[in-house]
Amino acid sequence: MNILYDEHLDGPIAPQNKADVLADLSQAIPDMTLLHREEDLRPFECDGLSAYQVLPMLVALPDSLDQVETLMRRCHAMGVPVVTRGAGTGLSGGALPLEQGVLLVMSRFQRILAVDPEARIAQVQPGVRNLAISEAAAPHGLYYAPDPSSQIACSIGGNVAENAGGVHCLKYGLTVHNVLKVEVITIEGERMTLGAESFDAPGFDLLALFTGSEGMLGVITEITVKLLPKPETAKVLMASFDDVEKAGRAVGEIIAAGIIPGGLEMMDKLAIRAAEDFVKAGYPVGAEAILLCELDGVEADVADDCETVRRVLEAAGATDIQQARDDAERARFWAGRKNAFPAVGRMSPDYYCMDGTIPRRELPSVLKGIARLSEESGLRVANVFHAGDGNMHPLILFDANQPGELELAEEVGGKILELCVAAGGSITGEHGVGREKINQMCAQFQPDEISAFHAVKAAFDEQRLLNPGKNIPTLQRCAEFGAMHVHNNELPHPELPRF
Repeated sequence: MNILYDEHLDGPIAPQNKADVLADLSQAIPDMTLLHREEDLRPFECDGLSAYQVLPMLVALPDSLDQVETLMRRCHAMGVPVVTRGAGTGLSGGALPLEQGVLLVMSRFQRILAVDPEARIAQVQPGVRNLAISEAAAPHGLYYAPDPSSQIACSIGGNVAENAGGVHCLKYGLTVHNVLKVEVITIEGERMTLGAESFDAPGFDLLALFTGSEGMLGVITEITVKLLPKPETAKVLMASFDDVEKAGRAVGEIIAAGIIPGGLEMMDKLAIRAAEDFVKAGYPVGAEAILLCELDGVEADVADDCETVRRVLEAAGATDIQQARDDAERARFWAGRKNAFPAVGRMSPDYYCMDGTIPRRELPSVLKGIARLSEESGLRVANVFHAGDGNMHPLILFDANQPGELELAEEVGGKILELCVAAGGSITGEHGVGREKINQMCAQFQPDEISAFHAVKAAFDEQRLLNPGKNIPTLQRCAEFGAMHVHNNELPHPELPRF
């Protein structure tokens, strides 16, 4: 889908003369790579949400902080918007470029600056791959806990921008719980340090504010992350169910039993078959749903927890329970789950990956609602969950070559997110809002809350030049979406941008 920048999302963008901007930046930063020809720009027209595509005006590929600092100052002076991009694996259109803006690509900042095994921290540049941090820490018996399914490719800077999670975030937390400090550069070119290497820092927690801000507050240039000791042992149980709702209820019952698994993942029948065909993980293709439950820690404790979880699963109606016999089988079980997205991609010309979060107790009812939406729309939905923390990833299968199917998939996706909100959840758990979910922000938040978001944005970026049109809707958009009440033909908060 080729879309143009939607100008009423976050303020009109002044038309830019590409030749003038190119000349200014080339003169100010002569040693920085600037791409401007269409064939060079084309690889950057989208992120992992490939349904949305926009050709950027220019692509900047700096390899020093001085270059980034100067670029930001010049763009701020000229009123040129900047979108920051890492590895491009995001799934909400957060790194979607602008036709009238510069795409700042931080992929050349790939150095692991330091690993301190005594302090259990690592200092890394934003372009470092998530998995590379654990690989560098492994000789010290340490690792970095957040593990998105794309960890072999995704960059840590993008993880911080989106507050990424992963299959082990139930026990070990999201990115925000595993980052101690970030270095950033503001739109004015000012360098800032947020957080500290200690476990707390005085003043407002701007580090937590910045984590998950989706490139709207500044450019990440360095991250200090926590490292954890590798668990003494880890065991995985795979439980099969003949009913999806039974599997959903089992999730809450495991937590209620006092067990916090390292990972607790769920897949439905469609996802199971796709993953098994692709990975040969040993999944039961006849099951309606499976749960993968990993328990880690000290050997004796893990053995006791395995028995407890087995009893809970049996009582919940599991038809079969397998325990991985060795590390190789454990790795296969997880390989199927981590490759679920590309596996489902082999079943359909296109799929639309959603990301919502609900209270665990609502899993059965929300699953029923998703099944109803699938039946009504005629589009198949494969369900993959970080079930332990209620983070859902419904994959809506469609064919963009069929007229109207992309729009139908987007409509179904929006209804699924609204279902999550109605259940007491959120429209995102780890993928971010980006361009994809901006309408559903209007369904989740009230005018005063959106007003507060805009105030925070303005404090860091008064001209709204950083990643405009993402994450925070204008009140005008919410009124058009039909999710905000308008009094006497007037929107609340007249001080906020309307277009």
